[in-house]
Order: sequence, then structure tokens, then C-alpha cells
Amino acid sequence: MTEGADLGAWQGAAVPQRVLFEGRYTRLEPLDCVRHESDLLPLAIAPDAEDRFRYLPDMPPANGAAFHAWMTASCASTDPLFFAVIDNATGLAGGRQALMHIVPAHGAIEFGHVLWGPAIARTRVVTEALFLSARYVFEDLGYRRFEWKCNTLNAPSQRAALRFGFRFEGVFRNHMVVKGQSRDTAWFAMTDGDWPSIKAGFLTWLAPENFDAAGRQKSLLSVAAN
Repeated sequence: MTEGADLGAWQGAAVPQRVLFEGRYTRLEPLDCVRHESDLLPLAIAPDAEDRFRYLPDMPPANGAAFHAWMTASCASTDPLFFAVIDNATGLAGGRQALMHIVPAHGAIEFGHVLWGPAIARTRVVTEALFLSARYVFEDLGYRRFEWKCNTLNAPSQRAALRFGFRFEGVFRNHMVVKGQSRDTAWFAMTDGDWPSIKAGFLTWLAPENFDAAGRQKSLLSVAAN
């Protein structure tokens, strides 16, 4: 859609809800302390936890009582609205993600607070987790813009954004102070106009015939905005 286009009867987008999303490889569940805390605690106490949380805004406590309090706050939050990422093959929560910076009036929403643990990182589980969120945002809620933002030092996050079909839009210098450090933020986004072709790429990649018996992809994910 071009700048200044008349939106006519635009009434805004809907507010995301705590709903369940079922995929072939992945299930997204509203984050719940009872269901997910025991699965996610190992991510906070693992030897590589500091590196895994390096670019996230907070570092979860490594002791049980403090971690429970951290989880309780996350579960109660509505923005960010957290979801657990369930690996359908194991039934375990291998990570979490969120919809955040929710602005229904303008139809803008961000994908963030991404923590995909080692059991699911770089697998079809997380690719489908992103796809399920994007489909919900555009098709069920009616958003116009889906954003991805990350520290400019976080090269893996920037590569992931491009792989998933987000377009790079620029860098906000001195954008935030995170954990006592100045952060420049790289902005990426996809729009409702981009979504049909991006969706087609996801569906082709996620099809069972794209994977061998060991779950390895046969063809790379190829998504393209209009």
C-alpha cells in the first residue's frame, strides 16, 4: 500500500488473545506456569544461558523460587503476550516467544522476546512457530504491519528475520539502554500486502515432502514479499 493511501473504513485491528495454535510440528500455547515452568527452567540454568539471553531485555533467575516469580510475571503480562513453543514430537516446551508493542489503532504489532532453546533452534519447529504467529496477526487479527527488531550486534537474529521474509528498514541509533549498554536497533517488518507471497513460501517449505526421514530439509525456505 502506498504512503497516503485512503484506508476508507479502517477501524483498527483486534487485540491478540491467549489462544492455542496447532501446527504440524509445533503448538503454541499461552504461557502458563503450571504447564511450562519445569520445561523452561533448564534454559535459565544451562551453562550457555548467559549467551542465550545476551540480547534479550532480561535474564531469568537461575534459582527455582526467583524463576517462578519471573515466570508468574511473564504469564500475567498482556504486552508482551507470551506463548510457549511446544515441540509436537516431544510434547515439551522448547522455548517461548511473544507478541508485543501492540498498537491495534494503527495495525502494528511486533514479534519478540524470542527464546528458542537448543532442542528446537534451527528446526522446522521454530519456523512453523513464526508462521503460526504471522498468520494469526494478519489473517485473524487484521494487522497491517508485523515487526521484528533486534540489537545490531545480534547477527543471527538479523539473518533469521530476512529468512522469514521480513524486510530490513534501517537502524535506530542509540535507540535503547539495555542491561546498562547503549543499543542500536535494526528494524525489520512485513506488511499485509507482503503476506500472501510470504505465506506461500512457508507452506511450500513446511510441507512434509520437503523433509527426509531424519527431518532434514530438502529445499531452503524461500519467501518473497510482493
